[in-house]
Amino acid sequence: MLIIPVALPPHKDAEGDPGAHVRLELCRLAASHDDRFEVSDLEVRRGGASYTVDTLRALHATFPGDELSFIVGGDMAFSLPTWREPAEVVGLARLAVAEREGARQADILERLATIPSAADRVDFFDLPRMDVSSSLVRRRVATGRPIRYLVPDPVAEYIAQHGLYRSPVGAPTSSA
Repeated sequence: MLIIPVALPPHKDAEGDPGAHVRLELCRLAASHDDRFEVSDLEVRRGGASYTVDTLRALHATFPGDELSFIVGGDMAFSLPTWREPAEVVGLARLAVAEREGARQADILERLATIPSAADRVDFFDLPRMDVSSSLVRRRVATGRPIRYLVPDPVAEYIAQHGLYRSPVGAPTSSA
C-alpha cells in the first residue's frame, strides 16, 4: 500500500496545519513498522494543491500497466462527484471504499451513479466499520483527549513531543 500525504489539501482549510513535511513524517512513522506500507513524497515534492486525478496520472506514468485502487472513506467517496475530473479519477483507479458514519453504501452508490462507469469501478470493504478519521484524531488532541490505539504509538509520541494539533485544524471547505 502506498501512502501519499497531500502537499496542500484543496478541500480543507489549512489553518493550524503543521505543514506537508510534518504530515509526511507522521506518515513515515505510521508505516515504519509494517513492510506492506510505503510512503511517497510525490505530492509534497510537486507542491501546491493536491488533486487526486493529477496524482493518479503520475502513478500511471511511474507504474505503467499496474491496476490502481484508491482507498477512501465513505464520506470522501460520497463527495467524489464534486472533485476535479471525477470520471477520470475512477477511470485511472478502482475506488476501494470503507464505510463511515453518515455515508451508507446505498447512498454512496446512488451519488456515484452521476459519474459515468463509476458504479462498475467501486468496491466496498467487507469489514466492521471503524469511525476513526484524521479529523477525529485532531479534535481529540485539541481537546486534550488521548489518541492511543487510534494512531500508531510513534505517531502519538511525535504529536505530543511537537505540540501538534493543539488547536482545531482542517475545517472542510470545498472539493478534492
